[in-house]
Parts: sequence; structure tokens; C-alpha cells
Amino acid sequence: MIIINVDVMLAKRKMSVTELTRRVGLTMANISLLKNGKVKAIRLATLDKLCEVLACQPGDILEYFPDGAGEVEE
Repeated sequence: MIIINVDVMLAKRKMSVTELTRRVGLTMANISLLKNGKVKAIRLATLDKLCEVLACQPGDILEYFPDGAGEVEE
């Protein structure tokens, strides 16, 4: 399972979702889906822009857990 840690990077950068939305050029709904881990795919262009805006590497945003080991219970 791949976890998208946009919320973690936002906290580390002390950036609001609104600011990230404005700078990346995605809608608030799409950023919210990324932030809450509700997406099944992410475009490389989007990942590139997120890394640029958050001044990070793709590995700072994406995290892999084998066999669902990192699943968050809802």
C-alpha cells in the first residue's frame, strides 16, 4: 500500500491547504483527496509540482507499506 503524506508535509512546512491549492494549481477538493489519502493514482506532473512547492522529494510525500501494514483504520 502506498500512503500519500501531503498532510505531514503541510505541517512540516507550516503551510495551509489553501496556500498549497493556490501554489500547485489544483482544486481544494483534489488537494483534500490527496491529503486524506482518498486517491488511487497521482499524475507525475502533480507530484512534481507538489515537490516543487513543498521543497521536498517524492519519497517525502509517498510511503510504501507492504501487505497493508500502514493502513489507517477508519
